[in-house]
Formats: sequence, C-alpha cells, structure tokens
Amino acid sequence: MIFAGGIYLLPSCAGDGKSSIELKNLDILVGEEALLGEVAETMIPKTADAPGARDLNLHLFTLKMVDDCHNAEDQKAFKLGLVSLNKVALEKNNKPFNQLDATTRIHFIESTLEDTTSDPALHTFFEITKRRVIQGFTNSKYAMTDMKQYEMVPGRYNGYFPVDKV
Repeated sequence: MIFAGGIYLLPSCAGDGKSSIELKNLDILVGEEALLGEVAETMIPKTADAPGARDLNLHLFTLKMVDDCHNAEDQKAFKLGLVSLNKVALEKNNKPFNQLDATTRIHFIESTLEDTTSDPALHTFFEITKRRVIQGFTNSKYAMTDMKQYEMVPGRYNGYFPVDKV
C-alpha cells in the first residue's frame, strides 16, 4: 500500500511538472513559473524594509489573473513571451534571464518594453506581467496594512479645523 502511494506521488516530485497552482487555460511548467518569479522579483525586489514579489507570491497572482481574466489571444502571447524570454536574453546578453545581474535585467525589461517590433509576444508578456505584478502588490496584505495606515471611514474628527479653509 505504501509502495503504491509512492508511485502515485513520484511524478509530482520530478520537477518538470505543472505549475504549483491550478490553471484552467494556461499550461505552465515549474521552470517557467520560476522564471516568472525572477521577472516579478526584478520588478519589485526584496529590500531590508519590504518583501519582494516572490515573498508576496506575485508571480502566482499574475499566472492566476492571466488564466482567469485575459482572453485566449493574450494568454497565448503571454505563454509565447514567457517561452521566448530566455532565448531573447541569450541573444542580447549571452546569458539566460535568471543568470543576469539586477541592472542588466532591468535594462533588458525596459528595452523590451520600449521596442514593440522585435518580439511582440515578449512585449505583450512584459506588459501583462508589469500590470498584474503592480496590481498584486497594491492589493497585497503588506501594502494594505503595513505600508498604509488604515483609518476607518469617515476618518478622524478635528474639532479645531477652521471652517473657512474648506
């Protein structure tokens, strides 16, 4: 019985499996998920004061949002851009994206976002990723509770506020 359970779980431990979250429309592998995590971490890096995109699971948020909220054309372009990311990084920098230093990664993403003609799928991938990573960060628990001081609506009452300045 234990042997049969081990055989059942073996394919999930191989490392080349599907994404760690359930997706209906996208077919993302573990390596592609890790690569998206690197891209998200480049956009919102971890600092001494704040968690990075990986700590907030923004790459998983991005995958879920693309899977649920984008049309099939955007999903296809996102997947093609994710697949071609390392190929284009190798052509431009002689290294895959995850082996580039932080400054080169930022320059690579900026140059790809500015140049829409060279690889449209990669440009679409970065546009969607940028939008969803920022959305995920601004809606994260960290941004909502630790960055902003929450005040109940209608706010605090100031009885000494001059009426003529309203």
